[in-house]
Amino acid sequence: MSDDRDRRQSGGSPPIQHALQEFAEAVTAKSSALVRGGAEEQLRGPFEQLMQAVAAVWDERVVCTGEAPLPGRLGRPDYAVHRNGLLAGYVELKAPGTGADAARFRGRDRAQFRRFSAIPNVVYSDGNEWALYRGGERVGRIVRLAGDVAGDGRQAVGAEDARALEPLLRDFLSWEPVLPLDRGGRLDLGGFAGLLAPLCRLLRDDVAEALGDARSPLVQLAGDWRQLLFPDATDEQFADAYAQTVAFALLLGRSEGAEPLTLDRAVGALAAQHSLLSRALQVLTDPGARGEMAASLDLLLRVVSVVPEVALAGPRDPWLYFYEDFLAAYDPKLRRDAGAYYTPVEVVRAQVRLVDDVLVSRLHRPLGFADPGVVTLDPAAGTGTYLLGVIEHALGRVEAEQGAGAVAGQAAALAGRLCGFEVMVGPYAVSELRVSRALRDRGAPPGTAARVYLTDTLESPRAEPPQLPLFMRPISEQRVRALSVKREAPVIVCLGNPPYDRHEAARADNGERTGAWVRWGDDGKGTDAILRDFLAPVSASGHGVRVKNLYNLYVYFWRWALWKVFEHETSVGGGVVSFITASSWLDGDAFRGMREHLRRVCDEVWILDLGGEGRGTRRSGNVFAIQTPVAIAVALRSGAGEEARPATVRHARLEGSREEKLSALDAVEGFGDVVWRACPEGWQAPFRPAGEGAYFGWPRLTDLMPWQHSGVQWKRT
Repeated sequence: MSDDRDRRQSGGSPPIQHALQEFAEAVTAKSSALVRGGAEEQLRGPFEQLMQAVAAVWDERVVCTGEAPLPGRLGRPDYAVHRNGLLAGYVELKAPGTGADAARFRGRDRAQFRRFSAIPNVVYSDGNEWALYRGGERVGRIVRLAGDVAGDGRQAVGAEDARALEPLLRDFLSWEPVLPLDRGGRLDLGGFAGLLAPLCRLLRDDVAEALGDARSPLVQLAGDWRQLLFPDATDEQFADAYAQTVAFALLLGRSEGAEPLTLDRAVGALAAQHSLLSRALQVLTDPGARGEMAASLDLLLRVVSVVPEVALAGPRDPWLYFYEDFLAAYDPKLRRDAGAYYTPVEVVRAQVRLVDDVLVSRLHRPLGFADPGVVTLDPAAGTGTYLLGVIEHALGRVEAEQGAGAVAGQAAALAGRLCGFEVMVGPYAVSELRVSRALRDRGAPPGTAARVYLTDTLESPRAEPPQLPLFMRPISEQRVRALSVKREAPVIVCLGNPPYDRHEAARADNGERTGAWVRWGDDGKGTDAILRDFLAPVSASGHGVRVKNLYNLYVYFWRWALWKVFEHETSVGGGVVSFITASSWLDGDAFRGMREHLRRVCDEVWILDLGGEGRGTRRSGNVFAIQTPVAIAVALRSGAGEEARPATVRHARLEGSREEKLSALDAVEGFGDVVWRACPEGWQAPFRPAGEGAYFGWPRLTDLMPWQHSGVQWKRT
């Protein structure tokens, strides 16, 4: 804006005062006539004229796009305001006499203000009062006209009113997203998560409200989405998945070079490598449905569009904890329910190095994860931290042993043998972002991507995907590919950090959320379920009352992984399963069958008990931000296995603070760095083959105290 216009700001602009008088006169005229709609309808036409007059004075291109009212719903702000082609903010008009002081809003107005508090730039006005709010907080003072626009006409505007209102409108129209930066000038992703989360929440709430209206186009869309990916999703779960899919697909589209960022450009940028998110974004933002969430969707586009592409790449992984920060701001309860607590990189690297050691020394795979025959799967991939750990370690070995020139080719080959399953769309999209970036940064050719799928690991491998129209086929094909991995891929390594949570009580209608195929089998009654191998020995030993403790997500993942790597028809003999989970399975009568089965199908088992009890008198540091003790387990089968000979179990326990434990884990390069305590001969009870009674695994860890030790002792080389 020119210096002349800036000088007018301090003294008040006569053209602005004239425009404001014209506005007041028009409102009075409408108030005197019979106008259809609510009282705030009296302001709509005059407001548009006011903004056009102000834009002409300031030589700006301002477009006000009105939203049709949605009876019975909180709906959207009355106007989206674009300045010079870019979204500047929103305007919410109230009936004259309501005021613009949100502290005095009641009923529907107050509920609506809570919804709109996620908007980073919105003006409230009843014609007489004007106020600017950002993120639910008022900016500056409320501007009040001298009179009443409903009855005083031009006289409602006093001599100082234009001087007071002009800077408020200038501030409103000049808004642009401001990205938080760290001290080094890079994007502060924790702060950005806090900026993105309320906009995603606004989109979620818009969708949830629309689903309550049978006339909404989203109702049919929700049905298609459920059929496609989550048959048991409630309206609330659908709204959440919808919002996160859109938000992270836009972010990934920006990462893939969509510039300037629009929906169509994001869809095109994602089409080659991320077909599910590309088509989902296209489906979810169908023109018939887009009007239901225009405000929240356009805000997401506006904010994500200013993220520099350089912030999405680089030698370090800036997105490591982004989803954790996002969920903490977006929905802390969802974060807890999903078990979405990030796995510290020290834990991930220790597990990856231990598994790599086993691959080389026991399974004779000289390149470890990079060996051509090693297929690796993380069945609860989250944001891809374990997949990244494998990429980092495997390609580091390649560079050390074969030279830097071999890395790019091996990166592409590794991608084809690296798989991940994730059921939550938010972390799935972040995983797509991080893994594809990591491969690209290591020289893999464009289009290279690991096989990361949005799917429920615990779903039956024999499930039949629905037959869908051609337009939706790229989404359904992802489920087909995930099922193909379950049925056909010869997985050698299964590792990760599966969720641990005692889920809701089982009912006839929630089998997919209470163990799915692992617990209920293909008949839905559990008669052919693989979890029976954990359950039956417990009941046979007279401890059936305790089996409820087995109904935990991490137990289901353990059972699935053992089945997939060691027992499935695709098993090639040798393999490794390594999880960090709650350590409750290490003792207790409920887990006798689990321990027995583990020793039956494996040759060797290593338990690195990390402790972490956060309750009672014997508290210790936990590597996670939880109170549940955890342990890393590495279970190996070297060949065909002998069921009559139980696996050898070795144990070590790590003591100290969280920082001390993480430091110790960071020093683990292989099994030789830990002094393991083998179980003495007299400790192992007789082991009988299946069908000849039952051996119920090792005893409680409290019975092992004579052979335990404090801390992990390191061998020095």
